[in-house]
Amino acid sequence: MIPLRLDDVSSALGGQLVASADVVTGVKIDSRAIEPGDLFVAVGAGREFVDDARARGAAATLVPKDAFAAMAALGGAVRERSRARIVAITGSTGKTSTKDILAALCAPVARTVAAEASFNNELGVPLTLCRLEEDTEVCILELAMRGLGQIAQLAEIAAPEIGIVTSVGPVHLELVGTVAAVAQAKAELIEALPLGGVAIVPAEAQELGAYLRRSDLEVRRFSKDDVRSFTVTDGHAHVTLALGAREVALELNVVARHQAVNALAALHAYEALGLPLDRAHEGAAEIRFSRWRGEELPLEGGGLLINDAYNANPTSMRAALEHLVDRAGTRRRVAVLGDMAELGPDAPDYHREIGRHASQVGVDVLLAVGPLAAHYLDGQTELPATRHVDDVPAALEALDELLHPGDCVLVKASRAMGLEAVAEALGGVRA
Repeated sequence: MIPLRLDDVSSALGGQLVASADVVTGVKIDSRAIEPGDLFVAVGAGREFVDDARARGAAATLVPKDAFAAMAALGGAVRERSRARIVAITGSTGKTSTKDILAALCAPVARTVAAEASFNNELGVPLTLCRLEEDTEVCILELAMRGLGQIAQLAEIAAPEIGIVTSVGPVHLELVGTVAAVAQAKAELIEALPLGGVAIVPAEAQELGAYLRRSDLEVRRFSKDDVRSFTVTDGHAHVTLALGAREVALELNVVARHQAVNALAALHAYEALGLPLDRAHEGAAEIRFSRWRGEELPLEGGGLLINDAYNANPTSMRAALEHLVDRAGTRRRVAVLGDMAELGPDAPDYHREIGRHASQVGVDVLLAVGPLAAHYLDGQTELPATRHVDDVPAALEALDELLHPGDCVLVKASRAMGLEAVAEALGGVRA
């Protein structure tokens, strides 16, 4: 981290600050990760680990009155001292994957800091900013929202000059009510961009149109139609992506078709950063996705497990089911799908739509896990095999009966369902 004098920020932190040094060189909220010179911020129950942080060499400890405000002050202070170019990414689906792809593209050609996993909230964004070094050239942030105003607050801290909205769709409807309100929330990133900033948005998201009328912005639109070719060989995707009048050929070390669109959005940001397009291929072959996002593991008898259990919504469910079919080939297609959360009063209808989509794309076995997931099976007559269970233990019991050696299995649900436990249990049976 860019060294930070405590005298410069102490008045903005609030709470009990104890320091053995004038300058800190890192900020942590997990005492186990403390290194000498760090400031430990005791968030929530973290106050119980202040002594542990000091024993591990913390230069200072803070028990804040308002943890979010303290972290915002720290992240903002480091951001003000940095010359790094900031890219912020939000969207209903694909924001973490797009962040991971852009980080891979940038790493070979620029000193890059990117958010870890899904560090995308009032704690995660400042923690990422607090990893900026004096020589950092690019910082890639992910901004999440639970309601109106949150992205605006995060963007105020981060001060991005490039903003990507990956998609607008039916997520967090329990919190904001309508897809139009989702667009309004995501557009807070666009509104936060400075004079001359670059907004990268999906051409299909008509709901964003009213927020793109600023004459002082460069607006770049991307579309699935800009993926001009997509073929998979030997575990790699060969894609041709259109950036305006120019086409760029890349070999990606990921094979999900929907990731080509995320790569396109990332490539727009890469070009907007002024990085060399003729070197984008170097990072494209080194993409490392965050955990539980399309991870693939072999199963017995030549089977394949696709662990996409981190989160789910109607848009990402459709893409995941289509990917299951693509990857299965001649294998049986087994979908283990849990509840999609925060969809509001129309949640049953969204689940029914996904059940119909599973039938249409050719899923052979659908195991529904959770109370809302039961609606995947409403009126199902086309799927060869279906089962509904209440929870993870029951799902594992059902899979003992339903799975055959050589099956291709997708596991996906909203985060609260914890279906990674199913994927991890299945992944223990290796070829």
